[in-house]
Amino acid sequence: MKSKFTAAILALFLGGLGIHRFYLGQNTLGILYLVFCWTFIPALIALFDFFIFIFMSEDSFNYKYNLRTGF
Repeated sequence: MKSKFTAAILALFLGGLGIHRFYLGQNTLGILYLVFCWTFIPALIALFDFFIFIFMSEDSFNYKYNLRTGF
């Protein structure tokens, strides 16, 4: 079970490399963050992700990242 707090901390400190996306199981987005990390655009997006995770309710986070079934 993924933690909202861990995802937020990863987004804040290592978000420019997409580590929070790998943690959440979104490997494609994580790779895109890594490919474009030299532009600092992923770092800016990760800062927005940090605030989204902080203000997201626990139920909403669990529904989006923990209760998904595989397709």
